[in-house]
Amino acid sequence: MWEAGRKPDSIVLRSTLLPASEGRSRLTKLILPKGIALRFYLLAAFEAQCRLNARETWENVLPLAGRGSWSDLVAIDGAYDTSSATYLRGTVGSRRLESLRLQQVKGALRTLEELGGEDALVTMPRRKSGQREYKKFLLMNESGRGGNQTPNVYTVPVRSWSAMKTIEIPAGFFLNGWIQVLNPSEVATWLILRMLSRWAPRKHIRSGVYLYGQDRLETFGLRDDAWEDGCQRLREFGLIRYAQPPDIPPSAPQELKALFSQPTRPRRRYEPHHWQVTDQGLDEDAAKRLDQELTLRQQALETAAKQRAQERS
Repeated sequence: MWEAGRKPDSIVLRSTLLPASEGRSRLTKLILPKGIALRFYLLAAFEAQCRLNARETWENVLPLAGRGSWSDLVAIDGAYDTSSATYLRGTVGSRRLESLRLQQVKGALRTLEELGGEDALVTMPRRKSGQREYKKFLLMNESGRGGNQTPNVYTVPVRSWSAMKTIEIPAGFFLNGWIQVLNPSEVATWLILRMLSRWAPRKHIRSGVYLYGQDRLETFGLRDDAWEDGCQRLREFGLIRYAQPPDIPPSAPQELKALFSQPTRPRRRYEPHHWQVTDQGLDEDAAKRLDQELTLRQQALETAAKQRAQERS
């Protein structure tokens, strides 16, 4: 899709997806234990910007299922059949997997529509029987359907808009599989950090960006556990890091070198971590990096278990 299209270096997302209203944002409403609604919406924005120019209006050109369809864009762990506790193989497994992907896509469309009223990120016409016509879904702008009779159908954002209006997502997030690997709370945390880095670029470079719990909850509707877990996983994957001083060239004045050569003071209790977004990690294959982190985590758990056993003995 990217190769055959405009090959954008990054995807532009309107920041109206993130801020909270009455306690929750459209973004945090999509942090769900099951389903792919947030992933699907971002994939739809990616598809649109590979195909369309700025300000052009979205229309669906893909089928729901089959080769080159919306279902084909979604990677799910659907090869495992819980009823038989086995992995599906061959033609039967392939058909089952395709069916599961289609179910996931339809579920995502329902979730995006059921955000409700002005907040809906998808609308679908109904048949006379009341059933949804999934194939005819319309994608909405990040601000939702809106309150007018005519829905606010998605148009490609303009890249030159101010930092307050947009967030840029590097194409590697999609092309290297991070969109498939990160869970919704990790994606939400990452998007918020990207927004903060764009709002305060100098602070992001010099000392990192941060959010206190109350500010985070009121501004974005993201709770402590989702934020803390999200930051930890993103750091493990190399997508963010604890704030570090900027690289100083050898030709820099001695006074500047001395300023950043001092040890950083210890973080005070209740002070939030300062973060910097590191896009280099997006160049890695997400599935391989995930396997590496899972292996390291398993090894750490086994080592800790052995130490506890030795202490008891």
